[in-house]
Amino acid sequence: IRVYIHIYIHIYIYTYIHIYIYTYIHTYIHTYIHTYIHTYIHTYMTYIHTYIHTYIHTYIHTYIHTYIHTYVRTYIYIYIYMHMRMYTHTHTCARARALIHTHIHTYISYMYVYLYVHVQMKIRCWLAFKKLEKRGKLFL
Repeated sequence: IRVYIHIYIHIYIYTYIHIYIYTYIHTYIHTYIHTYIHTYIHTYMTYIHTYIHTYIHTYIHTYIHTYIHTYVRTYIYIYIYMHMRMYTHTHTCARARALIHTHIHTYISYMYVYLYVHVQMKIRCWLAFKKLEKRGKLFL
């Protein structure tokens, strides 16, 4: 009888504790840790995505936009103005008009280059974000 009681208690304790611990740990891992990791990584990926999209994209956009609008534009305007003044004083009006016309076309060419670079940058940024987003979803 002592042996039976001993075996019964041993089996009961082993089964109960084993099932309890296994279920508890398994449930704990699947609910708390899994949810925590999933939420943390998802939030972190959103943070990275937002950071890149707002800070870096805005920085690049603002920098290029400001650079083109202040430096290049001002430079071209001063250049055209100086040549206009110089040529109207030294050469005929027809020659001055031809030069101004050429410089306006040069300015337009610069703007085309700017637009091309701008569009390329937008496309590359968009593709990079899509790749990050895809990696983020695959990771989760």
